[in-house]
Amino acid sequence: MNISILGAGAWGTALACHAARRHAVQLWGRDAAQIRTLRTRGENTRYLPGVALPEALGFTTELNAALAHVGAGGLLVLAVPVAGLRPLAQALRAQGQEAPQDFPRHVLVLAKGFEQGSRLLPHQVLEQVFEGWARQPALGVLSGPSFALEVARGLPVALTAASADEGLIQATVRALHGGGMRIYASADLLGVEVGGAVKNVLAIACGVSDGLEQGHNARAALITRGLAEISRLGLAMGARTETFMGLSGLGDLVLTCTGELSRNRRVGLQLAAGKPLDRIVAELGHVAEGVYTAQTVLELALAHQVDMPITAAVADVLGGRRSPAEALRNLLAREPQPEVSPLGEPGGQP
Repeated sequence: MNISILGAGAWGTALACHAARRHAVQLWGRDAAQIRTLRTRGENTRYLPGVALPEALGFTTELNAALAHVGAGGLLVLAVPVAGLRPLAQALRAQGQEAPQDFPRHVLVLAKGFEQGSRLLPHQVLEQVFEGWARQPALGVLSGPSFALEVARGLPVALTAASADEGLIQATVRALHGGGMRIYASADLLGVEVGGAVKNVLAIACGVSDGLEQGHNARAALITRGLAEISRLGLAMGARTETFMGLSGLGDLVLTCTGELSRNRRVGLQLAAGKPLDRIVAELGHVAEGVYTAQTVLELALAHQVDMPITAAVADVLGGRRSPAEALRNLLAREPQPEVSPLGEPGGQP
């Protein structure tokens, strides 16, 4: 199968390493100097230092070349952060209008988060951009507990491919299932994306707790109650309960809240140490989506009348309204509540 992956960051490069072992893969990036370095050194020194790229992996900075490689029957993978998704989709539509019969039928998104301002999930951004176009492709998302460095090294990983289009799911399985990677199918596209977005916010909370040396008990409580927050928001938005017990819910939450490679957890650790947020973001070198997602998630919670106290605490810390220690004290001072919400009330109480 011909596959083009748009975005030469850590996750795009890692997935390209995996897929290129069995398929013809092109990795696209807009930064000509970066792509030249990948091609000449055989390594993504910025995002995945020490990982040798497959010799068969191709590189390009030309969007039309990446699309031509895929053709109508291949798989197009969008591996850019949420903030870059709309401009990339607009560029794709402009390219596709020149030869609509050759535009890829299947588009898979890797971004996790909500678009700031619109509060749209990644697939909703694409639907909006492609609306009214007769050649609109089938859309799906790939999500789950996955550190890019481990995927690039060929270590085992299990992910969820979600789409309303069975053909796209089958194409994703053919393209990516195998070796150390297992792909599980889901029709709950919205739920998978909600889980992937909100877990980043909760990972910041766990990083703050760990940085303040609150212990393993506190971390377990944050993960468990955080899962309740994800589920309540997801159900209020129309997702399925079982999605949040799976890879893109509980699985991704546990990994991001506990793993040493978690960028969002690292943000929380450094906030707890008193480092300013702008300096943390500048030094990180990667996008930590939870920083940009927290306020949007809180706005969605208010719009859907869902109580999300951990998310609210993280948003307050990121917005400079409370210190990490003060936010933690406020969480602990909350009135007691039942653990399980009454049946049929997805908003519930924490």
